[in-house]
Amino acid sequence: MQRESIMRSLVFLLLVALTSAKVYQRCEWARVLKNNGMDKYHGIGLADWVCLTKWESSYNTRVINHNTDGSTDYGIFQINSRWWCEDGRTPRSVNACGIKCSELLTDDISAAITCAKRVVRDPNGIRAWVGWRNHCANRDLSPYLAGCGL
Repeated sequence: MQRESIMRSLVFLLLVALTSAKVYQRCEWARVLKNNGMDKYHGIGLADWVCLTKWESSYNTRVINHNTDGSTDYGIFQINSRWWCEDGRTPRSVNACGIKCSELLTDDISAAITCAKRVVRDPNGIRAWVGWRNHCANRDLSPYLAGCGL
């Protein structure tokens, strides 16, 4: 009986681990971004990306936010389903990144980074993100990289 209870507990913990989000620490995330070519990508500094993702998702890969226009923002970059990905629910979705929105919710952040790079090549650039406009634009962003050794 005790062994069965232990096995059930282990299975439960495994399921929780598989479904829980990856939440990066600030410096860990800064290193991931740098290693994926985000520093100075399209002229955007690393601190801008770290600041943006802090305010959009708190560095959480599985964040979903529903917007009043019927679109949804997905993942660590909060990429919008109206313009950048397909979720099967957003009318007139453009899907400029050519991906399913669910790809933005995994711990493998390669699709999210590729799509974020696509977003900033758009005329709005990094200003496409409200979090960046409200919390990062025209501010000293050095604290976002402080102590990271980058």
